[in-house]
Amino acid sequence: MQSRSGPLALAFSGGLDTSYCVPRLAEDGWTVHTVYVDTGGSSPEERAAIRRQAHALGAASHQEIDARGLVYDRFVRFLVQGNVLRGEVYPLSVAAERTQQALSVVDAARGLGARAVAHGSTGAGNDQVRFDVALRVLAPELEIVTPIRDLGLTREQAIAYLERLGLPVPASAGAYSVNRGLWGTTWGGGWTHDTWAGPPAELLEPPAEAPPPREIVLGWQRGLPVSLDGEALGGPALVSRLGDLCHAYGIGRNIHVGETALGIKGRIGFEAGAALLLIGAHRELEKLVLTRWQAFWKDQLARFYGDRLHEGQYFDPSLRDIEALITSSQARVSGDTRVRLSPGRFQVVGTRSPHSMMDASVATYGEENHLWTGAEARAFARVSAVPSLLAARAAAVDHR
Repeated sequence: MQSRSGPLALAFSGGLDTSYCVPRLAEDGWTVHTVYVDTGGSSPEERAAIRRQAHALGAASHQEIDARGLVYDRFVRFLVQGNVLRGEVYPLSVAAERTQQALSVVDAARGLGARAVAHGSTGAGNDQVRFDVALRVLAPELEIVTPIRDLGLTREQAIAYLERLGLPVPASAGAYSVNRGLWGTTWGGGWTHDTWAGPPAELLEPPAEAPPPREIVLGWQRGLPVSLDGEALGGPALVSRLGDLCHAYGIGRNIHVGETALGIKGRIGFEAGAALLLIGAHRELEKLVLTRWQAFWKDQLARFYGDRLHEGQYFDPSLRDIEALITSSQARVSGDTRVRLSPGRFQVVGTRSPHSMMDASVATYGEENHLWTGAEARAFARVSAVPSLLAARAAAVDHR
């Protein structure tokens, strides 16, 4: 690695890879300033431990940036309103947070007068793309330094390096990479590399001490959750409260296999109860208030939106256009959803909205109709069959 010098801002999580980066970059001549960007999922005690780790490794300074509100306002709102699930399963628990971390680290780097920004991503994952794209777009004047990627370092080599220097190895260092944030927790490594291997017990079964089943009511305004059981809450606080509830029931645990930004397949385990519950409840409320084609086109574009965000392309201008359409579509997505929580699962058991399009004064499905007559319904069904009738006749000619 080529030697450099001057101030450098390191995106720091306190994990093994970024712990390795602090002394390694210092060896190369950099003055290393660590920056921890809190995107949710960490306790005060855990943040204090991260701070102690940075100082023990020799960081020149350590900053903590609370970015939970930014993650919610900039990303999570559109993931909920768009019902975004990667591969119909995974709620993008990491992609949004990594992009926000890059945004915040750039701000910190400029405040420090840094010449470079570093991150601990490997050369085989999505995070390197998310960081690098954001850094190139936002701060092309800053050098990007990536020791783990450049050296092709293994976890065992990183541990051995820290032990040789007598520096603290993070307690979580080992076979797994764990990412906790506002929108969920993911596990990578170990069993996830074998597509036939099952997950550990904590991802298989709901907790034995799970509470008894209960119902909660979520209040919604313009496609966003605003209250839980009648208590008004800001977005990050509501997601956090709901996440704790879901965790107690073992809700939101699953496995995802899909495409990575590099074109290879990847597999992760995850727990994202709040994300899955909010998306599920939001989708049911939308069914009540949106027209068929509103929902259809929004879902097509939202899926593209999620794919581009997942692959680190948040800054593509087309995503701003899609955000505008999603926002417009949510004008009447207000009301309440009633959700039943049980060990290992949730079910949306009720929805209501002042904008409901399920109007008994028009018709009751399968029973009564008030806006048209039986004869009109018969004529409608007859006309509706015309395209398929014509196609069937044309096919019959082909087989003569």
